[in-house]
Amino acid sequence: MIPVGLPSQLLERRPDIAASERRIEEANEQIGIARAAFFPTVTLGASGGFEGSSILNWLNWPSRFWAVGSSLSQTLFDAGRRRAGSDAAIAGYDAAVAGYRETTLTAFQQVEDNLAALRVLEREEHQQRDAVTSAEESLQIFTNRYQGGVDNYLQVITAQTIALTNQRNEIDIQRRRMDASVLLIKALGGGWNIKDMPDLHSLRKG
Repeated sequence: MIPVGLPSQLLERRPDIAASERRIEEANEQIGIARAAFFPTVTLGASGGFEGSSILNWLNWPSRFWAVGSSLSQTLFDAGRRRAGSDAAIAGYDAAVAGYRETTLTAFQQVEDNLAALRVLEREEHQQRDAVTSAEESLQIFTNRYQGGVDNYLQVITAQTIALTNQRNEIDIQRRRMDASVLLIKALGGGWNIKDMPDLHSLRKG
């Protein structure tokens, strides 16, 4: 039996949705990288050594020197290269978000279509079950009448044909319900029990 309310978190197990989320994270990082190009680069450096007026006093303590400092460097003109890179990163992020929305909407559509199909097939199965019961009762009536000499065997054969047709229709509806259940499990990424969902740590570890 399928529960009445299915949590939307189940869709996070779908590989296509998980891949779309990763693409959004990657595109967001690319925006940060592109924006970092607008800031100056800070370089820390240190130097040391010996200096003197002659070779004899190079190794003396007063001849030693050292220096520590930082330097800044920044590109002043790049003909719009950094701006173009930033715009391209933002466009890539927007495209990743649009792809994620499309993937998510497709997943929700698949789930809703299969849920609707299961609801319709469930009603059809109940109705067909009633039809099978009625056909079997009619068959029993015509069989009793034939055995009592009231009707000929043609009535029994006709009732048998109707009963078998209804039974086949019932089996076909059951098969379609099973197919819809399998498609629903696939659309949900593996079932409708949220307890079976792997945690984020295990996903990253895998």
